[in-house]
Amino acid sequence: MPPRPRPRRRRQAELNEAARLAARLQQAGFTKRDIARIIDRDPSLVSQFYTKNKGAAFVPALREVLTAVEAAGITDLPELAAIAARHTHRRTTASGARARVRTKAVLITPTGSGTGRVGAQAIASGSARLRPLIAEAARQGLRLAFTVRLAETGYVHPSGSRTDSPGIRRDVIQRADHTEERSYGSARTGGFDAADFARRVDAAGGDVTAAVHQWLVETGRIHSDAHITHLEIRTWRPR
Repeated sequence: MPPRPRPRRRRQAELNEAARLAARLQQAGFTKRDIARIIDRDPSLVSQFYTKNKGAAFVPALREVLTAVEAAGITDLPELAAIAARHTHRRTTASGARARVRTKAVLITPTGSGTGRVGAQAIASGSARLRPLIAEAARQGLRLAFTVRLAETGYVHPSGSRTDSPGIRRDVIQRADHTEERSYGSARTGGFDAADFARRVDAAGGDVTAAVHQWLVETGRIHSDAHITHLEIRTWRPR
């Protein structure tokens, strides 16, 4: 079977206005995550400016932000977010009421069981889609555990160390690319308080990756320069 052709990268002239403005902000040194924070939206939406022709509603805000950056030299994200907020308006219904934001359903069963896993691309944007799972688990008073994958050299303790994850009988999964998956917390050991991790995520500005990374560093499990490549969150209801 012949290999599938790679999708053609869209030329600048083919991009919509939101994508062109976002591209100019990136040229000025801002990341897609920065732009998402400025317009108070998920980073995946900024990516869809380029791939799905979205973002028309944010063009006025992006123009004002770009002017503030280029003409006034403003680079402070909260200040730029305040500028964008004055030019960003939520959708309204036919009756004129504010429309609800469309979000993906978070599946947590009646027993409290829920799972979410993200890979490298979502990790780079802070594992944003795991945040609603953690928030809902916190609201329901659930426990959680997580599995991280990173380079073998990123861990402080050797594979299988009881100091690293005491009580976990699940084998360490070693990958061909010299990364390892290790689990922290389980139903048998009690896991972690979802509310505590939700507070950590909030303190990290909604960045789930950063919150988990900080916990692993604080507890002496990984080196500070280690890079998480995959992350899985599991929840359950305590007995």
